[in-house]
Amino acid sequence: MNHRRYDSASVAEKYALERGRHRDLYAPVEKIRVIEVENFPSLGRLAALRFIEWVLRNPGGVIALPTGKTPEYFIKWVRHVLAGWRTNEVRGVLAGHGIDAGAPPDMRALTFVQLDEFYPIDPAQHNSFHHFVNEYYIRGFGLDPAKALLIDTSAIGVPPGRTIAGIFPGNMVDLTLRTRHLRDDREIIQKEVISRVDEFCMAYESRIRELGGIGFFLGGIGPDGHIAFNVRGSGFYSVTRLTPTNYETQAAAAADLGGMELSRNRLVITIGLETITWNPDCTAIIMAAGEAKAGVVARAVEGPKSPQSPASILQGLDGARFYLTRGAASGLTERRYADLAGSGAPDEETTDGIVIRCALSGRKPLRDLGPEDAAADRFAGLLVEKTGKTTLDLGVAAAGRMTAKIAAGLRQVSGTVFLHTEPHHDDIMLGYLAHIYHLVRDPSNVHYFANLTSGFTSVTNAFMNSRVGSLGKFSHDPEVAAMLSDGYFDPSDVRHRMEDVYLYLDGVAAGDGAMMERAEAYRFLRSLVEVYGVSDPGKISDRIAELGEYFSSTYPGAKDPAEIQTLKGTVREWEVELLWAYFGIEASSIRPLRLGFYTGDIFSPEPETGRDALPVYEYIREVRPGVVTVAFDPEGSGPDTHYKALRAVAGALKLYAENDGGGGVRVWGYRNVWYRFTPAEANLYVPVSLNSLSLMDTAFTTCFASQRSASFPSYDHDGPFSGLARKIQVEQYTMAKACLGADYFLKHEHPRLRAARGMIFLREMNLPEFFKKVRELRDLTELPGSGGA
Repeated sequence: MNHRRYDSASVAEKYALERGRHRDLYAPVEKIRVIEVENFPSLGRLAALRFIEWVLRNPGGVIALPTGKTPEYFIKWVRHVLAGWRTNEVRGVLAGHGIDAGAPPDMRALTFVQLDEFYPIDPAQHNSFHHFVNEYYIRGFGLDPAKALLIDTSAIGVPPGRTIAGIFPGNMVDLTLRTRHLRDDREIIQKEVISRVDEFCMAYESRIRELGGIGFFLGGIGPDGHIAFNVRGSGFYSVTRLTPTNYETQAAAAADLGGMELSRNRLVITIGLETITWNPDCTAIIMAAGEAKAGVVARAVEGPKSPQSPASILQGLDGARFYLTRGAASGLTERRYADLAGSGAPDEETTDGIVIRCALSGRKPLRDLGPEDAAADRFAGLLVEKTGKTTLDLGVAAAGRMTAKIAAGLRQVSGTVFLHTEPHHDDIMLGYLAHIYHLVRDPSNVHYFANLTSGFTSVTNAFMNSRVGSLGKFSHDPEVAAMLSDGYFDPSDVRHRMEDVYLYLDGVAAGDGAMMERAEAYRFLRSLVEVYGVSDPGKISDRIAELGEYFSSTYPGAKDPAEIQTLKGTVREWEVELLWAYFGIEASSIRPLRLGFYTGDIFSPEPETGRDALPVYEYIREVRPGVVTVAFDPEGSGPDTHYKALRAVAGALKLYAENDGGGGVRVWGYRNVWYRFTPAEANLYVPVSLNSLSLMDTAFTTCFASQRSASFPSYDHDGPFSGLARKIQVEQYTMAKACLGADYFLKHEHPRLRAARGMIFLREMNLPEFFKKVRELRDLTELPGSGGA
């Protein structure tokens, strides 16, 4: 079989490089060309324009495009360009990237190759990749379905009259059946189906090669460095196959499949690493955003070619590119060095970042750094050269600034109104609970909380079914009937709402599980009354039965109807009321805003001023805070809910500053399990004691019942988020202790520093600084001519 020749030249990339700060390759350290952009949304724009350019140059080519959230802005921009091809606005965008705006690309001439799919999965499910590519690429881009190579796992090798679910109960597929002795008739059928799947994979691979190989490949990079589903350890000569995955990949896929309970045992069909690179003319682009990806990116681009870094296979492909945000590129050493060398006098944040890294790598306190450390660290050496200061002087100054940040974190805050905002209901807890623990001790401070979304996507059907079953035990209780008659479950009754909370916490204190279960049932019943408007015992019983049927029969990961979404959201709202009741804060100080951009769709809509910023603004006007806290993810690298919530809060604060004289508000940016501040970025260091670390763990497992089983975990930690937050805070303390020396903490006059075993990093900003960061994101998330918050 012959390779098809493709034209991989790109003017669009040349234009992007001219606008950027770096060249595309710093050889010999870098082995794959890199183009940097500001943030995640701008990756999609550049990838879309490069794709359009490639299609124009290679009519009728073979393309392979990604699924999941990675291609959100790629898809939006491609559709925008195709739909507006004849408009002056689109022609201007194309011309600005050197792309011929003559005849539009012939999308129906292309052949589409599906990269991968879960096995088994019903292709009709909206969370199958088969559904995704049909919805967003075949129909969305106007491709010809007759020219698409797709993976329908429900039909491959299944005998007539049988179903995949019947052959593999619980979707459990045992690949040892390929080689081991078979015990019964069921295993004989299962092995036959697995063999047919293996034959399908061989034929799929052969068909791709008959087409001349993939000409344009676009993908993301997983937390273990995987591309497609070629996880860490995949062979460079791997081809299309049925295979298991690893923990990191399973955790990343949990949201697609409806929970870790399902993704942990789910197999995949994936094209191989050799499938991607078989055609030497292939244009292969990897998109990555955020510092969380910096390590895997650096290993792929700078490290040796190794199966432990699957994306490093692209080092041998001339048309390979990494499109990266600055955060994702931050681990590429030559680029950081070029930035430092080409800059003027470095600012304090840059200086501290270099000096702190030097101290940590040399395992020395900052105040002990000497000339030998600058000699061993070329960044520190260049810093000495540029500043004219000795390494010791730089270390002492950095240590002084670090101790000032700790002092700022210890400073008593009084007479302040706080508005704590969070995209999800546990974000504040996982970000800075220990700081609230101290802030609430001063009664002159007032605390309000805004839950920006309802968080329903993190509540599984299995958990809801357990709630329905629990409520069923109480639904015929005479006491409950009397409470219904008396109006106890009136959703607007804040006093009785708090009685649910106090009953639960009394049960926690007494170790009385029955009391806790009763409180949960009361709140769930209150939510039923709110969502469905029913208060008649008979109708409530009917509704309980209907919900039990729904949660038992609906496949995990399905998009729920609006009422189910709201009901799931009330579970999260109950959990956060339990948490803040620990500190005596009542539900009246907690506002569930349920912003409209949070829809449960794979690509949620962009924030809008009227729908999303205005409710936040109205709450700000109501409480008039001096400090507003916000999950600070300006690069758009964590969950998309985070940066969309960030934009909604920024829009609200802008309205408040312009219309209500609120320009003096301070913003505290926090990060948690998805995205972290470096020691140089943070300017408030809050010490965390063992007691506070323990409180976070206990409160999380006590209050956030829907999250105890870690159905949607981080790929960094196999367990509840509180365990990862604890790990991060301990790591941050360890860095601070290494920089300042153990004695600084252990012999300090302040008891909170002697007791510290963790550290919270926050960044305090005035409004102009905050707006500048968010504006950089807004400018690149909006399509031309669109509005937004």
